[in-house]
Amino acid sequence: MDISLTMSSRSAPRHTSHSQKRTSAAGKGGWRTSQERRSGREQQPEWRARKEDESRPQADPESPCSPRGTCQSMCPKRELQERESQNLLHRFETLAGTERDRRPRADPLRTVKEYSRPAAGKDSTRSRDLRPPAVLLKTVCYLIDDIATMPGPTPWNEVYDFVFDRLRSVRQDMIIQRTSGSDGKAILERTVRLLIYASFRLCAEPLRLYDPRINDTHLQESLSWLMQCYATESGPHSNQEEFQALSLLYNLGSSQVLQHTLELPKRLRSSPAVALAMSINRAFLERNPVRLLRLARKLSFLQSCALHRHMAACRRDLLLIYSHGLSSRNCRFPLRRLAELLCLDDVALAGQLCRAHRLEVHQDDHVVFSKTGFTEPEPGKLRCTARHDVVDKQNNVTMLGSIIHGCPLNKELV
Repeated sequence: MDISLTMSSRSAPRHTSHSQKRTSAAGKGGWRTSQERRSGREQQPEWRARKEDESRPQADPESPCSPRGTCQSMCPKRELQERESQNLLHRFETLAGTERDRRPRADPLRTVKEYSRPAAGKDSTRSRDLRPPAVLLKTVCYLIDDIATMPGPTPWNEVYDFVFDRLRSVRQDMIIQRTSGSDGKAILERTVRLLIYASFRLCAEPLRLYDPRINDTHLQESLSWLMQCYATESGPHSNQEEFQALSLLYNLGSSQVLQHTLELPKRLRSSPAVALAMSINRAFLERNPVRLLRLARKLSFLQSCALHRHMAACRRDLLLIYSHGLSSRNCRFPLRRLAELLCLDDVALAGQLCRAHRLEVHQDDHVVFSKTGFTEPEPGKLRCTARHDVVDKQNNVTMLGSIIHGCPLNKELV
């Protein structure tokens, strides 16, 4: 949303283009080469687990012996009883009033099947343990409406951990049953939207609380699966335009995603969302951060979340260009105007960004650019300039749920 090639340590180093060097230096948001993505992905247990799921012998979905789920609840009864007896319930799953008991009881209406790794001798294709597509979609809607967008003081990284694990379990059931059709697309679309939002909401969290690589792996695979559904299943696909644009914005600079977009029918390529994403991608490839950031103001909230991981590199490029083009002790650039160019609504954030790059900011809110003074900030010292608490208010929580469900409220969250 592959077959890796390994190189001997004695092999000659691969030539790296100038654009690849720039994006890799920009941090985690930069685009990686396809070979680097494949080799890094194969080292992750989550990637191997999914390949084990896919390689598990499964019958043709059209065959009578194909696994068909019959579990009509979000968690099979057997698992619910086992986890309750072993005291393995998450606090989001306990029955109200039993939270302080030595062994809390499970709430059948809140308990969700957890992800479990494939293991030798373990049969994961039993019908009574598999949820059919309609129940899987119901489960995803519950995770969005009752967990991911719940108001209150619960840290969102804890919410994310629970939802992420249960979404993996949903996808595991989908893989075993080879789920497709409208329910399969609806599940994947909601999963992609939620993971894109998580990549924005948690990007400033420490690695022990949120691993962006694991989130990226599952997001890319869900997005790839969704694109395959669009390409192979009969339409209409009412949300294809939205996800083609999200794919291009999230994978900014990817030649593979760009080629896929260019091969789309003209109707999709010329749609407003895809055309805007194409323009932003072109500005990125041309190293024109001023135009890119100006176009970024036209994006919806979720599209901005998809582009967010590239924004730090774009802002750094803009400051570098201005530091060389306007390098003079007698030239003072208005900080408010610079904030507009950087696509920042807060002038103070623009000042912090300039100081992080060792640019002089005067008390009269003017910046003095210097090509010799511009310095790359130390790793970890530059904090993200986005507002990650944008859904703390009740009305924004409701709007976020509508956005993840794909309702036509996807404009501005703040």
